[in-house]
Amino acid sequence: MSLHEIVLETTKPETEWVRGRALRKVSPSYRHGLTQRRIATALGAWAETGDRGRVATEWRFRVTPPGEVTRPLVPDVAYVSFESLARSAPEEEVDVPSIAPTVAVEVLSPDDRPEDLRDKIRVYLSAGTSAVIVVDPQLECAAVHDATGSCHIPATSYVTHADLPGFALGLAALFAKSNT
Repeated sequence: MSLHEIVLETTKPETEWVRGRALRKVSPSYRHGLTQRRIATALGAWAETGDRGRVATEWRFRVTPPGEVTRPLVPDVAYVSFESLARSAPEEEVDVPSIAPTVAVEVLSPDDRPEDLRDKIRVYLSAGTSAVIVVDPQLECAAVHDATGSCHIPATSYVTHADLPGFALGLAALFAKSNT
């Protein structure tokens, strides 16, 4: 740890550093949790089948944008390629990586502030995240943000990205009503 790092106590739910302040993640509703689980399941199956990397929910990262302080961010779902964090990396390096995730997924909650979300997207992308996928369970749509800009994905389409080759997340299936 350096003098240029924000260190926050581990909490349940997790706390992140967003726009210069500690921001505790909101405990999600069933719909939020179901959406998060479905994304993590699909992304995890894709990553494992292709031996591409690791996927987890609520995974804490120590993210350092160039010229800025290191801070904790906790995406709802994260994918880290084996190119970014080696398969043989020590457990403590995997538990709380000192890198940005390859792809971060944020599932919107009704209480999320747009300015906080914009800051998280900026921080992720400037720290090396290839894509930030923002999923809105209320509006049943998504957006993919990367270095080239942002792309809105309607409920009838699929979330894809060049850094997720062969992965396609159908939004209709993601938002399908379920009793499970």
